[in-house]
Amino acid sequence: MPDTHQPGIDKEGKTMAAKETRVAWDVLKQFSKDIFIKAGFTPEGAEAQADVLVWANLRGLDSHGVLRIHWYVELVDKGHMKPKPNIRVQRETPATLLIDADYSPGPMVTVMAMHRVMEKARQVGIGWAVIRNTMHQGAMGYYSLMAAKEGMAGINWVCNPPNMAPHGARAAGLHNSPISMAVPGKRHRPLILDMATSVAAAGKINLALDKGISIPEGWALDKNGKPTTDPKQAVILIPAGGYKGSGLALLFECFSSLFVGNPLLIPALQGKPGATTHRQNSVVAAVNIGAFTDLEVYKDQVDTLIDQLKALPPAEGFSEVLVPGEPEDRVHDDRVKNGIPLPEGTVRNLQTVAHRFGLAMPQGI
Repeated sequence: MPDTHQPGIDKEGKTMAAKETRVAWDVLKQFSKDIFIKAGFTPEGAEAQADVLVWANLRGLDSHGVLRIHWYVELVDKGHMKPKPNIRVQRETPATLLIDADYSPGPMVTVMAMHRVMEKARQVGIGWAVIRNTMHQGAMGYYSLMAAKEGMAGINWVCNPPNMAPHGARAAGLHNSPISMAVPGKRHRPLILDMATSVAAAGKINLALDKGISIPEGWALDKNGKPTTDPKQAVILIPAGGYKGSGLALLFECFSSLFVGNPLLIPALQGKPGATTHRQNSVVAAVNIGAFTDLEVYKDQVDTLIDQLKALPPAEGFSEVLVPGEPEDRVHDDRVKNGIPLPEGTVRNLQTVAHRFGLAMPQGI
């Protein structure tokens, strides 16, 4: 498959080309699954992990795709991520679940949780789960889309130890907690919003490192709280919309971590040992649209809303009006056909992991 090139900036500030190699999505998924099995995952857990990562790559969310593999393996090596966890439902009502993930790989427990809350939503109208002590869950849109595909509304968010400066501060005090929401259409694909509460997700800084390029101004601060465009120095994220992203992130912690007696921000702010070690708490919820209105009428109205918005005159500099999820849908269609582009840094990291486990790299790399 052909290589693609995107412009970058070298260490002297000069424009350079960042080489990217395209790989067929199904080949990349099988390769990823093989790595996770070698790392000790169950076949089901490896399948879930690989599917979530490659789904992100297919939609252009490369910051949450296979570039994460070497980090996941590192987490397993350190004993932080348990490839065969003891996942437990600790509390349950007809509408709610409290799940302790026992430091499970995120997709493994989150897919299970979404299936459980959808089941509850069919019975009582809504299902709401809070997961504590999980590991990285990947692109959160994967899970809200599960609900939309079943004719439901899906919503989920996640919290971690601090990596983002609260509005008005120059030190990390909040996590850039991402949120995703999705609803079904009929003629149109589901509307899906998947966004961090920071200007840019932390994974985009990792992607810039893999591509060898700088990051835009306004994304991050260095360790001293100074703005930086160097991804190697970027350690503190900046909230989106100032006080708006900051406020959302704070309340997400209150609606998840504090709900289950597992605060992530407080111990870190107090400087307790180990408080900044990666771990997550998460909300996963599904709403049965049919409990409130006719589902088919709802889908028709979503389609009409999309049509009316896209019929509006584009602003200067725009060729059309896009709705949430539409750009990613288009990237998905292209990458299913033409393969997923991997930057050189990602390829190097995958080669290191493959060599360790005695696996061959996907054809073409």
